[in-house]
Amino acid sequence: MTTPSDLSSAASTAFEPASPGLLRSVFRRHAAGVAVITARGDHGPVGFTATSLTSVSAEPPLLSFGIGTGASSWPALSRTGHLGVHLLGEHQEELAATFARSGADRFAAPTSWRDGPEGVPLLDGVLARLVCRVVARVPAGDHRIVIAELVLGDHTGPGRPLLYHQGRFNALRD
Repeated sequence: MTTPSDLSSAASTAFEPASPGLLRSVFRRHAAGVAVITARGDHGPVGFTATSLTSVSAEPPLLSFGIGTGASSWPALSRTGHLGVHLLGEHQEELAATFARSGADRFAAPTSWRDGPEGVPLLDGVLARLVCRVVARVPAGDHRIVIAELVLGDHTGPGRPLLYHQGRFNALRD
């Protein structure tokens, strides 16, 4: 049985106080799939790379992701009714980097995309893509957790998933 003095001793040798840096350091060790979220903004399409995509519910089919309120895509995502979710393949590291880069023209060539249902910008050549209806935006510190319901989807893209780990894009190993 763990006693309070055991926890105190462990805290002084292995633990550090909570901080944004600690959270970032811990989650750098957590491998995550890479997705690009897109939406239609007032001045054209917007999008960003996300590693926080999570399945929330099967019935109804819901997913979530986080976005910083200071992100360039947030104003459009704060108002849109529909968005696109794209799961990237290991061959799309440059696409992931483009949508993660601040100030980049994310939809310029060589990005291949088209307008999809509900006006959602859809990327070509991805592992899977979804058109979703936004059902909630939940405040969470300096972010918002967006909850969206799957409306349409395509999971027939070729390849294996792109992963993010230790601050780098990676592929699965066999």
